[in-house]
Amino acid sequence: MEIEIIYQDQHLVAINKPHGLLVHRTKIANDADVFALQLLRDKINQKVFPVHRLDRKTAGVLLFTKSKEALSEIREIFNARKVAKTYVAIVRGHLNKAGVIDYALTENGKTQEAITEYKVLKQFELPIPMGKFDTSRYSLLQITPQTGRFHQIRKHLAHIFHPIIGDRPHGCNKQNKLWKDKFGMTTMLLHAQQLQFDYCKTTVTIKAELSPQFKEALAILENPNG
Repeated sequence: MEIEIIYQDQHLVAINKPHGLLVHRTKIANDADVFALQLLRDKINQKVFPVHRLDRKTAGVLLFTKSKEALSEIREIFNARKVAKTYVAIVRGHLNKAGVIDYALTENGKTQEAITEYKVLKQFELPIPMGKFDTSRYSLLQITPQTGRFHQIRKHLAHIFHPIIGDRPHGCNKQNKLWKDKFGMTTMLLHAQQLQFDYCKTTVTIKAELSPQFKEALAILENPNG
């Protein structure tokens, strides 16, 4: 598998992670034998250290450092919430133009505050009946999480009944089946679009282009009649 480097300097390197690629080896996913950490290390021929998590199913900006010293410094910036993270997602239904989801999440028995802001970029409607409705409605969201809990965006959007298309297990089984059967689409439509933070007296902005699968889904939605 080929990976795309989208940012690099003497301390940092970032890739546009494809959907389905794990960051590193984990006991949870024994089926995988290729990892972003390994691929990047081999590509630039040096050790790299992952700064943050990105779900296997999520594509987009994934940041590494080239040293343990830089890793410690960058993680301090992340832990202090001094990183602006921007995601985009396609979700079920039509939402209001903007909103804030303030809903605590529990992981490993520990409950922590979790806050996600979103705004609607575009709304769509496909002429496909769904349940009691004559059509299927969707929204393209820009999402800015203010905290970094496990599966936060996925859980928060499911909590307000607008789950991400292709999300399992937090999504809508009927919608996921529709996209698989009708369009052959099984990808979770969540993309880490941008990271921005200050480091070494400069503002670092890292952007990742939408994945081919995400672009394909948008094309389907933007041309409902084919």
